[in-house]
Amino acid sequence: MLVCAILAIALMFADLRFSRMDSVRAQLSTLVAPVQWAVSLPSDVLNWGALVLSDQRELVAENRRLREQVLSLSHRVQRMASLTAENVRLRELLSASQQHDIPFITGELLSLDPDPFTHRMVLDRGRRNGVFVGQPVMDASGLVGQVTAVSAYSSRVLLVTDASHALPVQVNRNGLRFVAQGAGRDQRLNVRHVPDTADIRENDLLVTSGLAGRFPPGFPVARVEQVVHDPGEPFARVKANPLAKLQRSRHFLLLFPPEPRNADGRGGWEATLDPVAVEMARQVAGDVEPEEAP
Repeated sequence: MLVCAILAIALMFADLRFSRMDSVRAQLSTLVAPVQWAVSLPSDVLNWGALVLSDQRELVAENRRLREQVLSLSHRVQRMASLTAENVRLRELLSASQQHDIPFITGELLSLDPDPFTHRMVLDRGRRNGVFVGQPVMDASGLVGQVTAVSAYSSRVLLVTDASHALPVQVNRNGLRFVAQGAGRDQRLNVRHVPDTADIRENDLLVTSGLAGRFPPGFPVARVEQVVHDPGEPFARVKANPLAKLQRSRHFLLLFPPEPRNADGRGGWEATLDPVAVEMARQVAGDVEPEEAP
């Protein structure tokens, strides 16, 4: 022990005083490396085994969750089939127009806007893929936003959380219609001009209402998080969380909703009125001279 201690002190002194010891240290490190590897091998094997076991447990748990999700979705699909058939029968009784599936294409995230005051992203689909300005964009959970600019191979999307974005929504529970506006935050929407007596509650699902013709009706947008009633104020403050995974999704759906159809030669409110009534209203207003009786 004494000889080893003296030898160690001598080596430390030489290493401190002589620069030639650098090459000696490198050679000794090369010689000692297999010994260090052999000594660390048991701990490395234990760490690798623990990692494999933990990954296996996570995979087993994930597999169990996925099986449960498949069973749940299968049950919903079976229930949806009966509801779809019932919906078709009711529409036939009411002579209502048939609703068809909306075609779509998939797109992948290219980049996010670096400006912290805007909520925009760029997708890898553009004009060559049929993308157009105003096109709705969704992910697997809900509405993401709409296309605001299109180039040949990419498109820019304005997210629903942007402060400049607003869209008409309705409460899925009772059909009340409002306007949801982005709050400028990643997970927040403000429902505007909600009367204090309106029947809107926490956890209510907000879906697109289809008004204005930009977004097709019935697509999930957000879920109400908070409803605040201020005494003396005519409107309640309603906050909602978007259902889309805006910060995690990488793949999106770009929808191709059908164009709204108007009556031939007319549009707007005139499309719902009888032509004779419209003509009489114009005569009363003085816009058209009444025809002379024969």
